[in-house]
Amino acid sequence: FVLTGRADEPVEKLGVALVGLGNLSTNQIAPALQKTKYCRLAAIVSGTPEKRQRWSAKYHLPTRAIYTYETFDKIKENPDVDIVYVVLPNAMHGEYTIRAAQAGKHVLCEKPMEVSVEKCQEMIEACRKHGRQLAVGYRCQFVPHHLEMMRISRERQFGPLKLLEASFGFRIGDPNQWRLKHALAGGGALMDVGVYALQGCRYTAGAEPVEISAFETKTDLEKFKEVDETISWHMKFPDGVIATGGTSYSANGINRLYAGFENGWASLDPAYSYGGLKGRTSKGEMDLPQVDHFAAELDDFAQCILQNKPTRVPGETGLQDLKITTAIYDSIRSGGKTIQLA
Repeated sequence: FVLTGRADEPVEKLGVALVGLGNLSTNQIAPALQKTKYCRLAAIVSGTPEKRQRWSAKYHLPTRAIYTYETFDKIKENPDVDIVYVVLPNAMHGEYTIRAAQAGKHVLCEKPMEVSVEKCQEMIEACRKHGRQLAVGYRCQFVPHHLEMMRISRERQFGPLKLLEASFGFRIGDPNQWRLKHALAGGGALMDVGVYALQGCRYTAGAEPVEISAFETKTDLEKFKEVDETISWHMKFPDGVIATGGTSYSANGINRLYAGFENGWASLDPAYSYGGLKGRTSKGEMDLPQVDHFAAELDDFAQCILQNKPTRVPGETGLQDLKITTAIYDSIRSGGKTIQLA
């Protein structure tokens, strides 16, 4: 499917199917697809008739582009769909990623990648087997402010990195939502928003932690009977960098990434919101543009497919985060014991 930009510049747009039409798809991803240069909304998958009808009318989708979860596998027969974007509860990511790969489609999967290391490995293998690309929706890695944090650290603008602090949390509402059910979410605040802080530490350090310890606290035993409420963790990297992280489902205003260097510092606050990011360094403000995070990640993935180059957020990145979150939960169960990471 080719649209024309400038008269001399044809632009190939890849068709994207959204699997799951909840809040994120409705308010972030679908609007972002209208801004992308290399993508377009080509199909939807939903179990709710009203949603299917409403989306079909709003985005002018033909009947052949509307699927239920029961008819999902027929997407294999739709040449308009190049990418399947899985936007479902965490424990459903694996099933639909594997089914999408079997249907011959590339996959962009929301974070966290899944609820277990084993499931992540199955997803990676399925996409590899069918020759499809798999990317995880770590949108911050395509945003100017986070790219600048990586650059400052990598180029040692303020000398070697010494200390990282990262935290993200919010007060969660409806006690009956899927995010508070372990079978669907696999965990609480850590799996939902804590992974942003974990990611921030990993890509700012440009390295992987070698050991980790963690503690959890709960103030509402009924609401959080199945999942974690508030967690704090400490990580050590091979070169001696220490990182402290935190996440919570019961505290607003936790939204920060801080890097302390030998001769200065850099910080984002807010760091992980969909917009309005603000950055500062010991030299002054970060004067950087605000971008649509989802449009940026979608266009980057489309370019990876069109140019046959690897994504910077492959399944292996999501797998590594699951290994770390698993170690955090192991440490909590052991009373804060330090866990060695391979």
